[in-house]
Amino acid sequence: MIGETRARTPSLPNKARRVASLALIFSLATAYATPAFGYLKFGVNINSRRVTLKWNQMPVKYYISEGSVPGVDASQLQAAVGRAFGRWEAVPSASIAYQFGGFTAASPLDDDGMSTLGFLDRPELDRVLASTSLLVDDASGVLIEADIFFNSEFPWSVASAGEAGKFDLETIALHEIGHLSGLGHSALGETELIASGGRRVVAAEAVMFPIAFPPGTTFDRTLRPDDVAGISDLYPVNGFNGTTGSLSGRVTRNGQGLFGAHVVAFHPSSRAMIGNFSLNKDGQFLVAGLSPGPYVVRVEPLDDADPDSFFSEAAIDLDFRVAFFDRLVVVPRGGDSGAIELKVIPK
Repeated sequence: MIGETRARTPSLPNKARRVASLALIFSLATAYATPAFGYLKFGVNINSRRVTLKWNQMPVKYYISEGSVPGVDASQLQAAVGRAFGRWEAVPSASIAYQFGGFTAASPLDDDGMSTLGFLDRPELDRVLASTSLLVDDASGVLIEADIFFNSEFPWSVASAGEAGKFDLETIALHEIGHLSGLGHSALGETELIASGGRRVVAAEAVMFPIAFPPGTTFDRTLRPDDVAGISDLYPVNGFNGTTGSLSGRVTRNGQGLFGAHVVAFHPSSRAMIGNFSLNKDGQFLVAGLSPGPYVVRVEPLDDADPDSFFSEAAIDLDFRVAFFDRLVVVPRGGDSGAIELKVIPK
Protein backbone atom coordinates (compact mmCIF):
# COMPACT_ATOMS: atom_id res chain seq x y z
CA MET A 1 0.00 0.00 0.00
CA ILE A 2 1.23 3.51 -0.79
CA GLY A 3 1.16 6.23 1.82
CA GLU A 4 1.38 6.76 5.52
CA THR A 5 -0.53 5.37 8.50
CA ARG A 6 -2.09 8.16 10.49
CA ALA A 7 -3.63 8.15 13.95
CA ARG A 8 -7.09 9.60 14.45
CA THR A 9 -7.85 12.89 16.16
CA PRO A 10 -9.56 12.65 19.57
CA SER A 11 -12.88 13.86 18.14
CA LEU A 12 -14.15 10.39 17.20
CA PRO A 13 -15.73 8.32 19.97
CA ASN A 14 -14.48 4.90 18.90
CA LYS A 15 -10.95 3.60 19.15
CA ALA A 16 -9.93 4.08 15.54
CA ARG A 17 -6.95 4.66 13.30
CA ARG A 18 -5.99 5.44 9.76
CA VAL A 19 -4.68 2.22 8.26
CA ALA A 20 -3.97 3.12 4.66
CA SER A 21 -3.52 5.91 2.21
CA LEU A 22 -3.82 4.53 -1.32
CA ALA A 23 -2.54 6.64 -4.16
CA LEU A 24 -3.36 6.38 -7.84
CA ILE A 25 -0.17 7.13 -9.71
CA PHE A 26 0.09 9.21 -12.86
CA SER A 27 0.66 7.12 -15.96
CA LEU A 28 4.32 8.10 -16.44
CA ALA A 29 5.31 6.82 -13.01
CA THR A 30 8.34 4.57 -12.82
CA ALA A 31 8.88 1.18 -11.17
CA TYR A 32 5.88 -0.67 -12.58
CA ALA A 33 5.74 -3.32 -15.26
CA THR A 34 3.70 -6.40 -16.10
CA PRO A 35 2.02 -8.73 -16.83
CA ALA A 36 0.65 -9.31 -13.34
CA PHE A 37 -2.65 -10.33 -11.88
CA GLY A 38 -5.01 -10.19 -8.93
CA TYR A 39 -7.23 -8.13 -6.67
CA LEU A 40 -6.55 -7.53 -3.00
CA LYS A 41 -8.79 -6.91 -0.03
CA PHE A 42 -7.51 -4.71 2.79
CA GLY A 43 -6.69 -6.39 6.08
CA VAL A 44 -5.56 -5.30 9.53
CA ASN A 45 -4.17 -7.27 12.46
CA ILE A 46 -6.48 -7.12 15.50
CA ASN A 47 -5.71 -9.16 18.62
CA SER A 48 -3.36 -11.45 16.66
CA ARG A 49 -5.91 -12.18 13.93
CA ARG A 50 -6.23 -10.84 10.42
CA VAL A 51 -9.51 -9.01 9.78
CA THR A 52 -10.80 -7.93 6.37
CA LEU A 53 -11.79 -4.26 6.26
CA LYS A 54 -15.32 -3.60 5.05
CA TRP A 55 -18.45 -1.59 5.76
CA ASN A 56 -21.01 -3.32 7.95
CA GLN A 57 -23.93 -0.95 7.31
CA MET A 58 -25.56 -0.02 4.03
CA PRO A 59 -25.80 2.30 2.29
CA VAL A 60 -22.35 3.84 2.65
CA LYS A 61 -22.99 7.57 2.95
CA TYR A 62 -20.58 10.02 1.33
CA TYR A 63 -20.28 13.80 1.08
CA ILE A 64 -18.84 16.17 -1.51
CA SER A 65 -16.54 19.00 -0.49
CA GLU A 66 -17.63 22.43 -1.74
CA GLY A 67 -14.29 23.27 -3.34
CA SER A 68 -13.73 23.42 -7.10
CA VAL A 69 -10.97 23.46 -9.74
CA PRO A 70 -10.93 25.06 -13.22
CA GLY A 71 -13.62 23.38 -15.29
CA VAL A 72 -15.11 21.33 -12.44
CA ASP A 73 -17.31 22.78 -9.70
CA ALA A 74 -18.72 20.88 -6.73
CA SER A 75 -21.97 19.97 -8.53
CA GLN A 76 -20.06 18.57 -11.50
CA LEU A 77 -17.80 16.65 -9.15
CA GLN A 78 -20.85 15.18 -7.43
CA ALA A 79 -22.38 14.12 -10.75
CA ALA A 80 -19.18 12.45 -11.95
CA VAL A 81 -18.50 10.54 -8.74
CA GLY A 82 -22.19 9.66 -8.52
CA ARG A 83 -21.91 7.86 -11.85
CA ALA A 84 -18.80 6.08 -10.60
CA PHE A 85 -20.52 4.99 -7.38
CA GLY A 86 -23.40 3.78 -9.55
CA ARG A 87 -21.12 1.47 -11.54
CA TRP A 88 -19.93 -0.33 -8.42
CA GLU A 89 -23.46 -0.48 -7.02
CA ALA A 90 -24.76 -1.93 -10.31
CA VAL A 91 -22.61 -5.09 -10.02
CA PRO A 92 -25.40 -7.71 -9.81
CA SER A 93 -23.38 -10.15 -7.70
CA ALA A 94 -22.47 -7.56 -5.03
CA SER A 95 -24.62 -6.02 -2.29
CA ILE A 96 -22.67 -2.78 -1.82
CA ALA A 97 -24.78 0.40 -1.82
CA TYR A 98 -23.94 4.09 -1.53
CA GLN A 99 -25.87 7.28 -0.71
CA PHE A 100 -24.99 10.91 -1.38
CA GLY A 101 -25.31 12.77 1.92
CA GLY A 102 -24.91 16.30 0.63
CA PHE A 103 -22.30 19.00 0.18
CA THR A 104 -19.99 19.97 3.01
CA ALA A 105 -17.42 22.60 3.94
CA ALA A 106 -15.26 19.82 5.41
CA SER A 107 -12.05 18.85 3.70
CA PRO A 108 -11.07 15.34 2.66
CA LEU A 109 -8.88 13.65 5.30
CA ASP A 110 -10.58 15.37 8.25
CA ASP A 111 -11.19 12.72 10.92
CA ASP A 112 -14.81 13.70 11.42
CA GLY A 113 -16.73 10.47 10.80
CA MET A 114 -17.82 11.69 7.35
CA SER A 115 -16.60 10.10 4.13
CA THR A 116 -15.72 13.15 2.08
CA LEU A 117 -14.60 13.45 -1.55
CA GLY A 118 -13.08 16.62 -2.91
CA PHE A 119 -10.12 18.48 -4.32
CA LEU A 120 -6.92 19.21 -2.41
CA ASP A 121 -3.89 21.12 -3.64
CA ARG A 122 -0.94 18.78 -3.09
CA PRO A 123 1.92 20.02 -5.30
CA GLU A 124 4.45 17.91 -3.44
CA LEU A 125 2.64 14.77 -4.68
CA ASP A 126 3.62 15.36 -8.27
CA ARG A 127 2.83 11.79 -9.39
CA VAL A 128 -0.33 11.23 -7.35
CA LEU A 129 -3.62 11.92 -9.11
CA ALA A 130 -5.84 10.92 -6.20
CA SER A 131 -5.65 9.14 -2.86
CA THR A 132 -8.02 7.30 -0.53
CA SER A 133 -7.53 7.23 3.23
CA LEU A 134 -9.35 4.73 5.45
CA LEU A 135 -10.37 5.10 9.09
CA VAL A 136 -11.24 1.85 10.87
CA ASP A 137 -12.45 0.67 14.24
CA ASP A 138 -9.42 -0.85 15.97
CA ALA A 139 -11.52 -3.47 17.75
CA SER A 140 -13.52 -4.89 14.84
CA GLY A 141 -11.90 -3.79 11.59
CA VAL A 142 -15.15 -2.12 10.51
CA LEU A 143 -14.68 0.90 8.26
CA ILE A 144 -15.77 4.15 9.90
CA GLU A 145 -14.74 6.68 7.29
CA ALA A 146 -13.10 6.77 3.86
CA ASP A 147 -11.93 10.07 2.38
CA ILE A 148 -10.84 10.65 -1.20
CA PHE A 149 -8.96 13.65 -2.49
CA PHE A 150 -8.28 14.51 -6.13
CA ASN A 151 -5.04 16.43 -6.58
CA SER A 152 -5.87 19.87 -7.97
CA GLU A 153 -2.33 20.16 -9.34
CA PHE A 154 -3.55 18.07 -12.29
CA PRO A 155 -6.07 19.20 -14.95
CA TRP A 156 -9.51 17.55 -14.60
CA SER A 157 -12.46 16.98 -16.93
CA VAL A 158 -16.04 15.78 -16.61
CA ALA A 159 -16.73 15.80 -20.37
CA SER A 160 -18.78 12.79 -21.47
CA ALA A 161 -16.23 11.73 -24.10
CA GLY A 162 -13.15 12.89 -22.22
CA GLU A 163 -11.04 15.94 -22.95
CA ALA A 164 -7.56 16.10 -24.45
CA GLY A 165 -4.86 16.90 -21.93
CA LYS A 166 -7.11 16.42 -18.88
CA PHE A 167 -7.74 13.46 -16.59
CA ASP A 168 -11.24 12.02 -16.59
CA LEU A 169 -12.71 12.53 -13.13
CA GLU A 170 -15.21 9.67 -13.43
CA THR A 171 -12.43 7.23 -14.37
CA ILE A 172 -10.20 8.17 -11.46
CA ALA A 173 -13.15 8.22 -9.05
CA LEU A 174 -14.11 4.67 -10.10
CA HIS A 175 -10.66 3.46 -9.01
CA GLU A 176 -10.70 5.36 -5.72
CA ILE A 177 -14.21 4.16 -4.84
CA GLY A 178 -12.86 0.63 -5.11
CA HIS A 179 -10.45 1.57 -2.30
CA LEU A 180 -13.22 3.29 -0.35
CA SER A 181 -15.16 0.01 -0.56
CA GLY A 182 -12.26 -2.07 0.78
CA LEU A 183 -10.37 -3.19 -2.32
CA GLY A 184 -6.63 -2.86 -2.74
CA HIS A 185 -4.71 -2.68 -5.99
CA SER A 186 -4.82 -5.22 -8.78
CA ALA A 187 -1.65 -5.95 -10.73
CA LEU A 188 -3.49 -6.92 -13.88
CA GLY A 189 -2.08 -4.57 -16.47
CA GLU A 190 0.74 -3.93 -18.86
CA THR A 191 3.16 -1.02 -19.15
CA GLU A 192 6.06 -0.15 -21.42
CA LEU A 193 9.21 1.90 -21.07
CA ILE A 194 9.29 5.35 -22.61
CA ALA A 195 12.25 7.43 -23.73
CA SER A 196 12.32 9.51 -20.54
CA GLY A 197 12.85 6.37 -18.47
CA GLY A 198 9.33 6.17 -17.07
CA ARG A 199 6.51 3.82 -18.05
CA ARG A 200 3.10 4.20 -19.58
CA VAL A 201 0.11 1.93 -19.45
CA VAL A 202 -0.59 0.06 -22.68
CA ALA A 203 -3.28 -2.32 -21.36
CA ALA A 204 -5.15 -2.96 -18.14
CA GLU A 205 -7.74 -5.57 -17.25
CA ALA A 206 -8.68 -4.09 -13.90
CA VAL A 207 -9.88 -0.65 -12.86
CA MET A 208 -7.89 -1.25 -9.67
CA PHE A 209 -4.56 -1.30 -11.55
CA PRO A 210 -2.41 1.30 -9.70
CA ILE A 211 -1.31 3.38 -12.71
CA ALA A 212 -3.70 5.60 -14.64
CA PHE A 213 -4.02 5.80 -18.40
CA PRO A 214 -2.82 9.05 -20.01
CA PRO A 215 -5.03 12.16 -19.88
CA GLY A 216 -7.92 12.31 -22.32
CA THR A 217 -8.93 8.64 -22.10
CA THR A 218 -12.14 7.22 -20.62
CA PHE A 219 -11.18 3.56 -21.10
CA ASP A 220 -11.29 2.75 -17.38
CA ARG A 221 -14.91 3.76 -16.82
CA THR A 222 -15.83 0.06 -17.16
CA LEU A 223 -15.31 -2.52 -14.40
CA ARG A 224 -13.50 -5.72 -15.42
CA PRO A 225 -13.99 -9.32 -14.22
CA ASP A 226 -11.20 -8.92 -11.66
CA ASP A 227 -12.92 -5.84 -10.16
CA VAL A 228 -16.31 -7.56 -10.16
CA ALA A 229 -14.89 -10.63 -8.43
CA GLY A 230 -13.23 -8.48 -5.79
CA ILE A 231 -16.30 -6.43 -4.83
CA SER A 232 -18.53 -9.53 -4.96
CA ASP A 233 -16.13 -11.41 -2.70
CA LEU A 234 -16.33 -8.57 -0.16
CA TYR A 235 -20.10 -7.98 -0.37
CA PRO A 236 -21.75 -11.07 -1.91
CA VAL A 237 -25.47 -11.06 -2.65
CA ASN A 238 -27.56 -13.88 -1.28
CA GLY A 239 -26.83 -16.99 -3.29
CA PHE A 240 -23.57 -15.72 -4.78
CA ASN A 241 -21.41 -18.26 -2.99
CA GLY A 242 -23.75 -21.03 -4.10
CA THR A 243 -23.46 -20.20 -7.79
CA THR A 244 -19.72 -19.47 -7.94
CA GLY A 245 -16.69 -21.34 -6.73
CA SER A 246 -13.14 -20.83 -5.59
CA LEU A 247 -9.65 -22.05 -6.34
CA SER A 248 -7.20 -22.53 -3.51
CA GLY A 249 -3.83 -23.96 -2.64
CA ARG A 250 -0.23 -23.10 -1.81
CA VAL A 251 2.73 -21.62 -3.62
CA THR A 252 5.91 -23.42 -2.57
CA ARG A 253 9.60 -23.44 -3.37
CA ASN A 254 11.52 -26.50 -2.13
CA GLY A 255 8.51 -27.32 0.02
CA GLN A 256 8.44 -23.93 1.77
CA GLY A 257 5.58 -21.48 1.37
CA LEU A 258 6.06 -18.14 -0.40
CA PHE A 259 4.41 -14.90 0.71
CA GLY A 260 3.33 -12.32 -1.88
CA ALA A 261 3.28 -14.54 -4.97
CA HIS A 262 0.35 -13.74 -7.20
CA VAL A 263 -1.81 -16.34 -8.81
CA VAL A 264 -4.20 -15.94 -11.73
CA ALA A 265 -7.09 -18.15 -12.78
CA PHE A 266 -7.75 -17.87 -16.52
CA HIS A 267 -11.09 -19.10 -17.91
CA PRO A 268 -10.38 -20.33 -21.48
CA SER A 269 -13.90 -19.84 -22.87
CA SER A 270 -14.75 -16.41 -21.39
CA ARG A 271 -11.08 -15.32 -21.31
CA ALA A 272 -11.70 -13.73 -17.91
CA MET A 273 -8.65 -13.40 -15.65
CA ILE A 274 -9.20 -13.23 -11.91
CA GLY A 275 -6.51 -13.53 -9.33
CA ASN A 276 -5.21 -13.08 -5.85
CA PHE A 277 -2.00 -13.40 -3.87
CA SER A 278 -0.51 -15.85 -1.42
CA LEU A 279 -1.09 -13.97 1.79
CA ASN A 280 0.80 -15.79 4.53
CA LYS A 281 4.15 -17.45 5.20
CA ASP A 282 2.71 -20.84 4.27
CA GLY A 283 2.06 -19.60 0.73
CA GLN A 284 -1.69 -20.14 0.93
CA PHE A 285 -3.94 -18.43 -1.62
CA LEU A 286 -7.65 -18.31 -2.41
CA VAL A 287 -9.22 -16.96 -5.61
CA ALA A 288 -12.96 -16.57 -5.03
CA GLY A 289 -15.95 -15.50 -7.11
CA LEU A 290 -15.15 -17.78 -10.06
CA SER A 291 -17.67 -19.07 -12.54
CA PRO A 292 -17.76 -22.90 -12.46
CA GLY A 293 -15.56 -24.63 -14.99
CA PRO A 294 -11.94 -25.40 -15.92
CA TYR A 295 -9.16 -22.87 -15.36
CA VAL A 296 -5.54 -22.42 -16.38
CA VAL A 297 -3.58 -21.44 -13.25
CA ARG A 298 -0.42 -19.35 -13.34
CA VAL A 299 1.85 -17.96 -10.61
CA GLU A 300 4.53 -15.28 -10.88
CA PRO A 301 6.60 -13.03 -8.62
CA LEU A 302 5.79 -9.38 -8.07
CA ASP A 303 9.21 -8.34 -9.29
CA ASP A 304 8.07 -6.09 -12.13
CA ALA A 305 6.03 -3.80 -9.88
CA ASP A 306 6.50 -1.78 -6.72
CA PRO A 307 5.47 -4.14 -3.87
CA ASP A 308 4.48 -1.12 -1.75
CA SER A 309 1.52 -0.63 -4.10
CA PHE A 310 0.14 -3.96 -2.93
CA PHE A 311 1.51 -4.85 0.52
CA SER A 312 2.70 -2.98 3.58
CA GLU A 313 4.85 -5.96 4.57
CA ALA A 314 8.44 -6.00 3.35
CA ALA A 315 9.12 -9.75 3.23
CA ILE A 316 7.65 -10.49 -0.19
CA ASP A 317 9.48 -13.36 -1.86
CA LEU A 318 10.54 -12.53 -5.42
CA ASP A 319 13.11 -15.21 -6.09
CA PHE A 320 11.20 -17.62 -8.31
CA ARG A 321 10.26 -18.11 -11.93
CA VAL A 322 6.84 -17.90 -13.55
CA ALA A 323 5.09 -21.27 -13.43
CA PHE A 324 1.84 -22.94 -14.48
CA PHE A 325 -0.06 -25.73 -12.79
CA ASP A 326 0.45 -28.86 -14.88
CA ARG A 327 -3.23 -29.40 -15.70
CA LEU A 328 -6.55 -27.59 -15.87
CA VAL A 329 -8.18 -27.04 -12.48
CA VAL A 330 -11.95 -27.50 -12.30
CA VAL A 331 -13.84 -25.06 -10.07
CA PRO A 332 -17.17 -26.52 -8.92
CA ARG A 333 -20.39 -24.59 -8.41
CA GLY A 334 -20.74 -23.63 -4.76
CA GLY A 335 -17.46 -25.19 -3.72
CA ASP A 336 -13.69 -25.16 -3.88
CA SER A 337 -11.33 -26.77 -6.35
CA GLY A 338 -9.49 -28.58 -3.60
CA ALA A 339 -6.06 -27.34 -2.61
CA ILE A 340 -3.42 -27.45 -5.32
CA GLU A 341 0.30 -26.90 -4.93
CA LEU A 342 2.02 -24.52 -7.31
CA LYS A 343 5.68 -25.50 -7.17
CA VAL A 344 8.20 -22.91 -8.30
CA ILE A 345 11.95 -22.87 -8.71
CA PRO A 346 14.49 -20.11 -8.01
CA LYS A 347 15.38 -17.70 -10.82
